Amino acid sequence: MRKMSGVEVKDRNNKRPARKLLTAVDLFCGCGGVTEGLKHHNIKVVAALDNNPVVCKTYRANHPSVHLYKSDIEFIDPMAIRHNDLKGHNVDILIVCAPCQPFSSQNRTKKQDKRSNLIFEAIRFARDLRPSVIFFENVPGLVTEKYREIIDKLKSELLDLGYNLGEPIRVNAADYGVPQRRIRCILFAVLDSEIPLVPQPITPNNKRITVRNAIGNLSSLQSGEKDISDPLHYASSHLPIALKRLQHIPKNGGSRFSLPPELELKCHKNHKGHGDVYGRMCWDEVAPTLTTGCTDMTRGRFSHPEDDRAITLREAAILQSFPLDYKFVGTKSQITEQIGNAVPVQLMKALVPSLITAVHRGRK
Repeated sequence: MRKMSGVEVKDRNNKRPARKLLTAVDLFCGCGGVTEGLKHHNIKVVAALDNNPVVCKTYRANHPSVHLYKSDIEFIDPMAIRHNDLKGHNVDILIVCAPCQPFSSQNRTKKQDKRSNLIFEAIRFARDLRPSVIFFENVPGLVTEKYREIIDKLKSELLDLGYNLGEPIRVNAADYGVPQRRIRCILFAVLDSEIPLVPQPITPNNKRITVRNAIGNLSSLQSGEKDISDPLHYASSHLPIALKRLQHIPKNGGSRFSLPPELELKCHKNHKGHGDVYGRMCWDEVAPTLTTGCTDMTRGRFSHPEDDRAITLREAAILQSFPLDYKFVGTKSQITEQIGNAVPVQLMKALVPSLITAVHRGRK
């Protein structure tokens, strides 16, 4: 017989136990965007796992009560989580945000990336933790025919454990309150329940949260300047040639195609690609997809709409919908990578109700 999951919460005003808190385990947790979204709905994240020591410091700074396993996932025994963190119970929700680089359109290599197999670690954890719902999040490339074999294998192995895996679904974070155009792939696997429906957009095209809405109230900065009231809001010190180029790019959405010939990069001459390099964000549109290089204006459309500089760490964190009190640990490049790799907190907040519904259906 299946053990009841959840953590019992006592009601001080009533002898009956209150409704049980749902539990979750966050695999490949990164800096904690998913955990932050789950906690917003009072879901108790009992364990999380990541192998990056700097990322783990950020996670621990924000989620000190979660048992954090700092290790490659292959070396973690799910039964240790079941025994130590779940006290023998099943978990309600298993989160699997395996590294996305193997499935990214930016991955040009033809060699097999060993990280593409990490998504199958979900099988081992599902077998031992018996979650009601498994939530997968990855890049939209996973939806393509190129990776159909991976989805089919995942579906088959989960079915052997009693789980029904739904088809991969593309979602745009901008539809769910994130001020950023960020297309992702999500999958739901359920035990004794129905595949959850993706919530209706809360910020469709005509209600998007724009760059101006998100960061327009932050202090204006020039190259090398700092906001003394916010340690994450400081501008990079750009080279004179970079500033000269940026000064020629029109405010509010301009691109490198406005550069005079003498300021063009040699690699861009007679080349129409990479149009976002040195590009400015638009005030009244959502931001482009933030990457692990999102505070470098040579890596994409990551220049401020008006100031002659790249966006700051604070601006990047807000565009990823992290709360202002969220702490980040590491160097600037390490924090940029953490922010760029994160699942937007607001996107996770919007998706969690579907997971909760599936868990309660399975309990009936």
